[in-house]
Amino acid sequence: MLANKTSQQKQKMTAAQAIVECIRRETIHHVFCVPGESYLPVLDALYDEPSISVISTRHEGGAAFMAEGYAKASLKPGIVLATRGVGAANLSIGVHTAFQDSTPMLVFLGQVHSKFRGREGFQEVDLDQFFKPIAKWAVEVKDPERMPEMVQRAFRVAQSGRPGPVIVSLPEDVLPVETEMYFGPVIERPKPAPSETELIQVEQLLASANAPLIIAGGGVKLSQAEDRLMRFAEKFSLPVMAAFRRHDVFPNNHPLYAGHLGLGTNKQILRKVEEADLILALGTRLSEVTTQDYTIINSEKTLIHIDIEQDIIGKVYPPQLGVVADVNEALQLLLHRNIQPSWSEWATACHATYVKVSDLQTTQDDVINLDIIKMLAKKLPSESILTNDAGNFAGWLHAFYPFINKHSYVGPTSGAMGYGMPAALGAKLAYPDKTVVSLSGDGGFMMTVQELETAVRESIPIIALVFNNNMYGTIRMHQEIHYPERVMATDLGNVSFANLAASVGAQGERVYTIGQFETALDQALLSNKPCVIEVMTNKEQISVSTTITQLRNR
Repeated sequence: MLANKTSQQKQKMTAAQAIVECIRRETIHHVFCVPGESYLPVLDALYDEPSISVISTRHEGGAAFMAEGYAKASLKPGIVLATRGVGAANLSIGVHTAFQDSTPMLVFLGQVHSKFRGREGFQEVDLDQFFKPIAKWAVEVKDPERMPEMVQRAFRVAQSGRPGPVIVSLPEDVLPVETEMYFGPVIERPKPAPSETELIQVEQLLASANAPLIIAGGGVKLSQAEDRLMRFAEKFSLPVMAAFRRHDVFPNNHPLYAGHLGLGTNKQILRKVEEADLILALGTRLSEVTTQDYTIINSEKTLIHIDIEQDIIGKVYPPQLGVVADVNEALQLLLHRNIQPSWSEWATACHATYVKVSDLQTTQDDVINLDIIKMLAKKLPSESILTNDAGNFAGWLHAFYPFINKHSYVGPTSGAMGYGMPAALGAKLAYPDKTVVSLSGDGGFMMTVQELETAVRESIPIIALVFNNNMYGTIRMHQEIHYPERVMATDLGNVSFANLAASVGAQGERVYTIGQFETALDQALLSNKPCVIEVMTNKEQISVSTTITQLRNR
């Protein structure tokens, strides 16, 4: 029986066809690319695979962001293809984003002919060395018959432990070679669990705490542990904060939700972290932003750090207890421990603080950005997905939008500009029946605006909001803090994004008031085509908490 199974796995095909077969076996239905002559055999092999849709984009950076957004939404590896050094360099921003965001992604890059390597051939770059610092693994496949082995290994590396991007360099002379191929089984992602000793230690440390706090990160989402986290928090009355740009890891309307640790987090929420005597960090690398420049955790707090990647534990803070485990498996076992919570009032106070500073019903502000967040919360279907670009405009989303459902947010912890709209396209392809809305500033939107044409051509109906204040707002804020009134390089020219959208066949609207926005949003929700709503905003309101005048006066 085993012999028959093995013989069935052997097939004669080209190395390019073997790549496509590996993708098919992983049940991945969309790949993203800018076509290139160096990997034409792969494109030709994709022509014969009806289960995989090829999304040809306008720029490799857009393709990489789409693949990354698709991976975050679908929880499957994103696939992006590009040619040689020039395409590779263009998509490197998406690779870095996947690396910092722990997103599984495979990048297939055409490479110059093997005989031309080392001669500075046309567009030659040593691709595996080029990507080594920002990828989990980078490899060049030189033997056609080893293509299935290497690609299946790439899928394993991308998804095991802390997920991330893997680079596969493909010399153009290797791809068309036909030979006998052997395919191993599709991988099962390893899910290590805590030992009994570690579970006892967690129980003992929690029992001695008076004000414990969970910080939940992307590892919760990747292990699909959101429901189990909620049950764990409820059973032991533990307040939960979301790590940077992991808003949907826990229902924001839950009585144990305590806020989001991001850029510009309200000081009252940060004060609750200061008051906590135990931090239970679940699936988070405790990044610079989450920890507010590595300041909110100190040696006086007990730290329990549970993460699937050994190298993450102790990388930033030495924990009293570090546990290498899949978060979902860890929570399942911790649910059965005998912990008697004595901190119910503390948990209630944490949530009350969050509600006080973020409740849309009581928050009063005449800034259109906040009114738009209120309108989105009111109008969007409950299963909607929101993505955002980098920029101060996102502060209103982060502080006030109530993320209720899991799988409802996709954002770059790397802070990459140009991310929001392409990521929304990837998310929409992963969940075609959900409403997907991207939020961008005019600076970031312009960096990948060409992908609107991709959205139109491929019939991907997203809603893209562009907050237009004619400047690089985040940098202007820092400029005014450090060099007030000395404006340099941050002002931008006038662009009509509504007209630009119309020029490529999308629906475009420019709005100045919340009434106009409501009308435009209603129309977009009924439309079956990509829609851009350009929101004209004031330069003066530079962030959620301050104005340019206030910064200068300080």
